[in-house]
Amino acid sequence: MLHTLAQLKSGELLGIKQLKLSEGLTEFPMEVLTLADSLEILDLSNNALTALPDELVQLTKLKIFFASQNNFEHLPNVLGKLADLDMVGFKSNRIQQVSEDSLPAKLRWLILTDNQITTLPDSLGERPRLQKLALAGNRLTNLPETLVNAHNLELIRISANQLTECPEQLLNLPKLAWFAFAGNAFSKITDLDNSAKKSVPEIASTSYTLEHVLGQGASGVISKAHWNTEQTEFPNDIAVKVFKGEVTSDGYPEDELQACLQVGTHPNLVQSLALVKEEQQLALIMNLIPEHYKNLGLPPCFNSCTRDTFPQDFSLSIKQISHIVSQMEDVFAHLHKNKVCHGDLYAHNTLFDVQGNIIFGDFGAATSYQMLTIAQQERVQQIERRALNHFIEDLLSVCAEQDRASTQFKVLQKSVSGE
Repeated sequence: MLHTLAQLKSGELLGIKQLKLSEGLTEFPMEVLTLADSLEILDLSNNALTALPDELVQLTKLKIFFASQNNFEHLPNVLGKLADLDMVGFKSNRIQQVSEDSLPAKLRWLILTDNQITTLPDSLGERPRLQKLALAGNRLTNLPETLVNAHNLELIRISANQLTECPEQLLNLPKLAWFAFAGNAFSKITDLDNSAKKSVPEIASTSYTLEHVLGQGASGVISKAHWNTEQTEFPNDIAVKVFKGEVTSDGYPEDELQACLQVGTHPNLVQSLALVKEEQQLALIMNLIPEHYKNLGLPPCFNSCTRDTFPQDFSLSIKQISHIVSQMEDVFAHLHKNKVCHGDLYAHNTLFDVQGNIIFGDFGAATSYQMLTIAQQERVQQIERRALNHFIEDLLSVCAEQDRASTQFKVLQKSVSGE
């Protein structure tokens, strides 16, 4: 819910736990401090702020602070003084500097996507609760060696930076499961790899007409479309993803497209049919997914951080779960046979029908990794194997009560427990 400055100044908002203000603010409204006894979430995104006052320390209950789409040039040091602050989001600012003292002691989730950061402080690896780290779209040439100590880090996005070497300090982290690293000097593919390009034909954007929007994500908009001429080569029912063209929370659209094409065809993946690569448009033509397929899960929430959520009262039979897992295991093998790390292996990126048939997609965080050493490739596969294990655990968490004593349930449970 969006609040107003007038409401804040009138005292109408006293006692609230969440405050969201977006009014082109150029200065921090000091009236926010009147909410110190209750405020836990403060969202000042989409303003024109450049600094925060030292008095922010009065917000002793603050746990989450967002200031995306502002004009900050450095991460404010006052954040590091907030004892209970564990989620910080400064996406799409002008941040160049992140100091040792700007990171709160309880930091769990840090979003610095789409800034101008070249280096990060050693203190980043000294935050033991750190679980989720979004750094795509910066100018990083290296990462702190101290990240070798980030034993609770589960998800990291370092795509679209200037890293010259694969960050070895990440590869052996015991809990890392979701890893996106495309678009760096050590991994960047400057043009669509020839073999990937040849996997589908290149066509003109005038070949089809877009209809209604089916969905959209960080990297582009997917619409239903129809062909402008009668087709013999392609199916009649198609969807077209038009890439937005700028860096996203996951990386560059070109890297997503490369990974999609490199993976090729699999019965449980959204099938790529053709490619549009024009000066004004980058697009992927895909099979239209039948309407009876629904989302298997929902994205993580603030509390779950890295783990998927599900609608209340949602459940699956163990028969459905076993079928879903079998298909996803096969998808996993196919991805890594083709040297692609999906980076976002989640139920919320999976569609399913009542029989448990799945279609897996959303390659926004995917990375082609054939340029890494054999040892590094093996570590990348092990990292994504953890994501697959979490996927299975999440499905088991919504297994129908009457099936939890079944042999199939226990076998799957054992397969992800390391026994």
